[in-house]
Amino acid sequence: MVTISSQLPTAELQALDAAHHMHPFSNQLKLAERGARVITRGEGVWLTDSEGNRILDGMAGLWCVNVGYGRDSMAEVAAKQMRELPYYNTFFMTTHVPVIALSAKLAEVAPGDLNHVFYAGSGSEANDTNIRMARVYWAQKGKPSKQVIISRKNAYHGSTMAGASLGGMTPMHEQGGMPIPGIHHIDQPNWWAEGGALSPEEFGLERARQLEQAIHDLGEDNVAAFIAEPVQGAGGVIVPPESYWPEIQRICDKYEILLIADEVICGFGRTGNWFGSQTVGWKPHIMTIAKGLTSGYQPMGGSIVCDEVAAVIGACEFNHGYTYHGHPVAAAVALENLRILEEEKIIDRVREDIAPYVKEKWEALTAHPMVGEAKIVGLMGSLALTPHKESRAKFAAEAGTVGYLCRERCFANGLVMRHVGDRMIISPPLVITKSEVDLLIERAWKSLDEGMAAAKAEGLWHAAT
Repeated sequence: MVTISSQLPTAELQALDAAHHMHPFSNQLKLAERGARVITRGEGVWLTDSEGNRILDGMAGLWCVNVGYGRDSMAEVAAKQMRELPYYNTFFMTTHVPVIALSAKLAEVAPGDLNHVFYAGSGSEANDTNIRMARVYWAQKGKPSKQVIISRKNAYHGSTMAGASLGGMTPMHEQGGMPIPGIHHIDQPNWWAEGGALSPEEFGLERARQLEQAIHDLGEDNVAAFIAEPVQGAGGVIVPPESYWPEIQRICDKYEILLIADEVICGFGRTGNWFGSQTVGWKPHIMTIAKGLTSGYQPMGGSIVCDEVAAVIGACEFNHGYTYHGHPVAAAVALENLRILEEEKIIDRVREDIAPYVKEKWEALTAHPMVGEAKIVGLMGSLALTPHKESRAKFAAEAGTVGYLCRERCFANGLVMRHVGDRMIISPPLVITKSEVDLLIERAWKSLDEGMAAAKAEGLWHAAT
């Protein structure tokens, strides 16, 4: 048997990958023909592939490697925990030290009375938990009809049947019979693409008040919760107008609707605070966590739950849980990750130093002829691509065609920058330096130039009518 290692030629690794590995969100046949890029090493904000190319990771993996790659202490605590207690469950009236310590630490850093944690293996699983928890909560309160969860179009809340149903992405709903019953979607607060003649303030209020209208249409006695990311991540880093969140908070308070903050991307320093809900100024009853909880070094997610909801759920037998709930190795790694964030003052640095620097550089990209809008909160940002800035026009080509061209040029120029439709997005590790930011911006501009040239060469430089 041939030992498979990074020392094998790239073509051999690609062939083995194509033969046996099914990739997420991919056309397997097309990917096999092209060959997957093989990543072999990570250090700080840098990746190395099997051809020796060094790539600046402007996406922190999949929004998650907040403390950067190559943290030896993370490997050390994982190894120590594996030797001591590699696994035990928390079913059947048992617990273990790592999950006790992590739960106490999360209660310390979470805002308000969010003092209780129900664990999962991912954000998708945690959002499944949230649906059941919200419905059980209201049933225990004597209001079993409160079943419907309201979410937003173009939102992403995971890839499980429940998580993908909560999300409002049409291509996902077209496969597998989604959304499941009991999920209702309202429009997203994307002023650039959908604001029309309204001012940002007017538009923010209009979109927020769709929640109130939905509650009226569905019946207050039937609505359990509203779920949203403080900043829509996978939907394209959509930053709502400032008028949006205060109105959402008012509506949830008025109608007794649980407010669930999906903090999978926004949590653990990404927006310059521990959690994105703190940055935008609203108070959730439940927070979904994952990604930055362990900086991607171990898979782990969970729901941080307020005192009231936890007390009600805790008074019954909540028939829900996962084999890897509070996994001891993942919990130990999460604790080390939180220690690094605190002791190195990474979140303070994001808020006070690096994020303002990135904001200035990022917003300057609006000088590029193809960039109509540059939005950024903390270290998550997006660029709206357009052939005509003044009218905020979309491209006549299928959405994402020009964005894909730009993404490909980013890869060719040693930068991971993702496209969502015709928006380009970044979410680099929180430890990125100013010189690395400068390099990111330089490579982004070059890639935009080349992407625009490719769009013109392919006859795509036309506005939709």
